Amino acid sequence: MTRTMTFNELRNIKDRLPDGAIHGIASELGESVETVRNYFGGQNFRAGKSCGTHLELGPGGGIVVLSDTFILDRALEIIHAREK
Repeated sequence: MTRTMTFNELRNIKDRLPDGAIHGIASELGESVETVRNYFGGQNFRAGKSCGTHLELGPGGGIVVLSDTFILDRALEIIHAREK
C-alpha cells in the first residue's frame, strides 16, 4: 500500500519515536540502522540503502511517497503504545 505525506510529517513521526526504536525496527527487518534512518529522510547510503521512499520538493519540506509502509506502520504502533 502506498502512502503520501509531507516530509515534515514523516520527520515528526521519527522525532516522536522513543530512544532505541529505530534500532528495534532495523533489527525486526534485518536491515541496518542507517537504512531505517534513510527511510525517515537520512542520506547515508554508504552504510544504509534506500527503502521505498520518493521525495518531491515543495511546501512542508516536500511530499514523500512511501511505496512500502512497514517502517511507518511499525513506528506509529510504537508511538501509540507509548502514548497509552
